Amino acid sequence: MEFKTLLTSATIVALSAGLASAQDDSILAVDGDVIKTRAAAPAFAENLDTVYSGWHFRSGETQALQMDDFENPAFVFVDQGIDLFDKVEGSEGKACASCHEDVADFAGLRPTLPRVENGELVTMENLVNECRTERMGAEPWKYAGGQMTAVTALIGLQSRGMSINVAVDGDAAPFFERGKDLYYQRVGQLDMACSNCHEDNYGVMIRADHLSQGQINGFPTYRLKNAKLNSAHARFKGCMSNIRATPFKVGGDEFKALELYLAARGNGLSVETPSVRN
Repeated sequence: MEFKTLLTSATIVALSAGLASAQDDSILAVDGDVIKTRAAAPAFAENLDTVYSGWHFRSGETQALQMDDFENPAFVFVDQGIDLFDKVEGSEGKACASCHEDVADFAGLRPTLPRVENGELVTMENLVNECRTERMGAEPWKYAGGQMTAVTALIGLQSRGMSINVAVDGDAAPFFERGKDLYYQRVGQLDMACSNCHEDNYGVMIRADHLSQGQINGFPTYRLKNAKLNSAHARFKGCMSNIRATPFKVGGDEFKALELYLAARGNGLSVETPSVRN
């Protein structure tokens, strides 16, 4: 395919410069707290020695936005999440805060997700909507909608700086293997897999973008491209569309399995939620 040839040529021309940028000594710190943006790759990621946060692949200006919560545009949506967390809705006359008085109590949740509960792989979005429907008597939010990303960003923020530690064994093993298969599966008119960009060619400039390893430790992430918070599944959908493949369902089993694999692939990195990307 022409696109794959382009990537190969770009690798020859730009690999050294790209990887030098990915492996520089830049440090992400917010309010004096250092966020771990590089770590030894998990044993199962046999094609990587080190995992790098997507922060390393952004311009200095974009990196700086994430280093100051007052400048980080994602915090406009986090503030919306605070309002939603306190908003009474549904037949039970409850808000999220009715049961969870202090959102800081969610510290430690984000690094463990997705996880298996009662034989089912669940994401933070699943947990939020379960609370809305089962405890508040409210309508579920759209999986990748603005209300959901605002609240998941608020909850994820409570774990910022904590190490990703997603389980891949035990009950999670079959979901992990499914996600891994999807990561390496070629699809679409361009006959490409996630790994072709984010494993074989990370560090390379393609068009106007600097390919990262595709780590998801910063989601929901604010994208300068569309000026809003984006969920991991919305990004998966966008990538599949870019390679002219029919995307899986946002919130569906395939994307949840892929999320598990990708989250575990970043084990050892810190939670960055909410990050800033292109």
